[in-house]
Amino acid sequence: MTQQDRYSQGMQIRRKVLGDAHVERAEAAKTALDAPFQELITEAAWGTVWASDRISLRERSMLTLALLAATGNFDEIPMHIRATARTGASQEDVIEVFQHAAIYAGVPRANRALKLAKETYAEMAAEGGDPA
Repeated sequence: MTQQDRYSQGMQIRRKVLGDAHVERAEAAKTALDAPFQELITEAAWGTVWASDRISLRERSMLTLALLAATGNFDEIPMHIRATARTGASQEDVIEVFQHAAIYAGVPRANRALKLAKETYAEMAAEGGDPA
């Protein structure tokens, strides 16, 4: 697979998981400064890791949320909570993910992640989206 193929596949998966509106906003905000970084994550994260069919998007979504909580990378949790509407990870799945993170990575990190999830699900419900 060429670099361009991986980028194209990455954009397709990125849109499938995050939604067209999110990707369009991100692309519109892209500048010369962060364009190389955006290309890197589109090819590597979305075109390689997320594009693999070895595990489902639901499982990958759950893993991503667990890793974000465990490493304290809270800024991306709302984006990935929103993505669960497209990946098939339910609210119950997310609760299990953060309970698992609490035991293996620490209660404060899991507590913060769960707070962000609750806020994001409430926003999604207020926007008329399915928070489940």
